[in-house]
Amino acid sequence: MNLNNCMICPRNCKVNRNKNELGFCKSGNKIKIARYSLHYWEEPCISGKNGSGTIFFSGCNLKCIFCQNYDISFNNLGKEITTERFAEICLELQNKKALNINLVTPTTYIPLIKKGLLLAKEKGLNIPVVYNTSGYEKVESLKELDGLIDIYLPDFKYYDNNLADKFSKVNDYFEVASNALKEMYRQVGKPVIKKNKMISGIIARHLLLPTHIDDSKKVIKYLYDNYKDNIYISIMNQYTPVKRIEKYKELNNTVSEKEYDELINYAIDIGIKNAFIQEGETCKESFIPDFSNYNSI
Repeated sequence: MNLNNCMICPRNCKVNRNKNELGFCKSGNKIKIARYSLHYWEEPCISGKNGSGTIFFSGCNLKCIFCQNYDISFNNLGKEITTERFAEICLELQNKKALNINLVTPTTYIPLIKKGLLLAKEKGLNIPVVYNTSGYEKVESLKELDGLIDIYLPDFKYYDNNLADKFSKVNDYFEVASNALKEMYRQVGKPVIKKNKMISGIIARHLLLPTHIDDSKKVIKYLYDNYKDNIYISIMNQYTPVKRIEKYKELNNTVSEKEYDELINYAIDIGIKNAFIQEGETCKESFIPDFSNYNSI
């Protein structure tokens, strides 16, 4: 993959990132991160008791108008680091007893992350690596990570591309995410969980959006029809309106308990067993990480 003609993600911007040209994601020719820390709010088998060693990357190849990490995905807040520093951070998190290394929105840095992971593994990194993504991934790029990623944690946001276009500025999300998930499954296969800790496999996440339960049901059905219980499905109610959206007023509300219960009951009715659900008030801004101290990285 060539940063002189960037086609890492499905947008194929073809910008020269080595000459400071910026594509849709605004990523440059160095890894840029906004935070790294132990994180306790992932699925239980990912966070465990010790926490997941999360590394939040700056920039994103989607533009979700409801993004809770707006400062880093839209505004590209963060600090550029070398691949050597990235490897050090992985090892630092391992030394803090992190359950895994959790790469959050890493898509646009795949070739640099690959170098960093190889270096970290040479220096003793031996905990699982989690690839935590929006799901809008290019199969050819994912193949570059084959053997380096243990757990894929993709979103599967939409079934209807019209919704994807309105809310995330992409008109081929379903096809791209479907093909990406097939490649992820080819690489890591069925889930392996030991002592309540995920060692390998896939957890596909779906966030229920207010009033859009019909699309959510289609997503859930697609995932189960194609993968049965060979992947876990995480059905989330944590949608958090972080800024007022005038154009789509339904997005200014949280998900109702009735909507979420209906979706969970639907998942049970079609036979899903391997699933994670959320309980309580998960739609609070306290669940959104603080990215203000990135200069200390």
